[in-house]
Amino acid sequence: MICNLHIKNIGIIDDLSIDLNNGFNVLTGETGAGKTLIIDSLQILSGSRFSKEIIRNGENYSFVELSLFIPDNDFCEEENIVISREVHISGRNLCKINGRMVTVTELKEFMKNVIDIHGQNDNQSILDISSHIDLLNNYSSNELSNLLDEYSKQYEEYVNIKLELSKNYGDDKEKTRKLDLLHYQSNEISEAKLKENEEEELEARRQVILNSEKISKNLITADNELSTTVIDGISTAIHSLEKIESFDNSYSEALERLKSLYYDLQELSRDVSSFANDACFDESEQSDIEERLDLIYFLKRKYGNNVTEIIEYGKTIKQEIEEIENLDEYINYLKTKLKDVETKMLEIGNKIHDIRTKKAEELSKKINAELKDLEMPNAKFSISVNLEENTFFKTGLDKVEFMIATNLGETVKPLTKIASGGEMSRIMLAIKTVLANVDKIPVMIFDEIDTGISGLAANKVGEKMKTISKTHQVICVTHLAPIAAKGDYNYFISKNTENNKTKTSVKSLNEDEVIKEIARISSGTLTDAAIEHAKELRSA
Repeated sequence: MICNLHIKNIGIIDDLSIDLNNGFNVLTGETGAGKTLIIDSLQILSGSRFSKEIIRNGENYSFVELSLFIPDNDFCEEENIVISREVHISGRNLCKINGRMVTVTELKEFMKNVIDIHGQNDNQSILDISSHIDLLNNYSSNELSNLLDEYSKQYEEYVNIKLELSKNYGDDKEKTRKLDLLHYQSNEISEAKLKENEEEELEARRQVILNSEKISKNLITADNELSTTVIDGISTAIHSLEKIESFDNSYSEALERLKSLYYDLQELSRDVSSFANDACFDESEQSDIEERLDLIYFLKRKYGNNVTEIIEYGKTIKQEIEEIENLDEYINYLKTKLKDVETKMLEIGNKIHDIRTKKAEELSKKINAELKDLEMPNAKFSISVNLEENTFFKTGLDKVEFMIATNLGETVKPLTKIASGGEMSRIMLAIKTVLANVDKIPVMIFDEIDTGISGLAANKVGEKMKTISKTHQVICVTHLAPIAAKGDYNYFISKNTENNKTKTSVKSLNEDEVIKEIARISSGTLTDAAIEHAKELRSA
């Protein structure tokens, strides 16, 4: 149940806090006082789209917070839950569940388990076709529970086998396509005959060729300088030292060092001379290198960041080809197992279908009885349960959809095609009344679903909501006295002006105030007759 709702800066609501109770909570008040804004705030908190125009004039953000108590729920570990959403005029959106940041999508997914909002044009859960099968399953839970559990186990195995077949190319066409691709890739890599460090060596050789003219010119200069200038100069120095080496040991030591340097320079000169002689490059070599590098770059774009990765990928491909070509035995085993699982699912699914068909007819009769009670005697509600033997759904073989004809002579049509808001509200209320004991959503919110009805129908609508409130927390915005009279807790929404600004306020009414509010709604004035009529409605 909702324990407290806190709203800040939404429309004419400045800062409002409402303590709500279990049972039937009725909100009444002046037109334009902010009743619908309260429901809008709950929709915002349920993940609905937010328009910046709804932010209170002069403020930069809106904030909605909800305190919930939901014992024994199966969608959250905690029983006490705090939900909040803060939206800024800049568009920044901040959603939290028990202090944890969540996305709007996550908030919406969570809140669909908590609140079901119904307005004249907003019957969110009943208009969701995917919910119809869940509602029928819940109604049929005593008969279906074990079968659905059994089917669910088979379905899980079915999904796993299909996934395993997909991973292992169980589809023959897919297997052939995959093998063709792998063989093509393997051949492409093999034919390239790549070698480790090949790219680096080719790049180095390419740089040499691109700078061949500069290299040749400078090698020739270095060769000339070494052979004619440096070596000749050292040779002359050696001859000079030989003439005086006998006069001092230091001269002879210098001579030996100079001879050693001479021999090293001669060797170096021969190397440089060789470099100079080899500095002539064949243009065809450059073309071959460029072509080879282009091939490596092409393969890198497809198979790896470098030659090593390409070679390793080639090895992986060959291994995968071998695995696929030897999978036939395993794939045949999986296909046989899949047929067995499908046979079991068909058997269980047909049993589920028979029970659903029977329970759908039973549920339809009960809902039609409720519709007659809600002044829709000509309405014909039915539940379509279509068996799809060639398709396995998560909950069986059936597609379930609620159908209705609201007038005599009409054929039944999908519930989602119903145009009249007043009719839709009563249909929804009839369904909710019958399913109240099996519907797991704890909070039902009704926003002026009484529009377009009066008299006996209004009284019946109030009674239905009162019935639902025995198993759910019900929050209802209404303008009708017969409905307001059924409330366990009544709240009066009003507006007043302070400092040239309008703001909304809420007051929890005591019994005397409830009688006066019913009288005001009923006749517009607080006459003795209106008070007496209000008391009669309250005690009915």
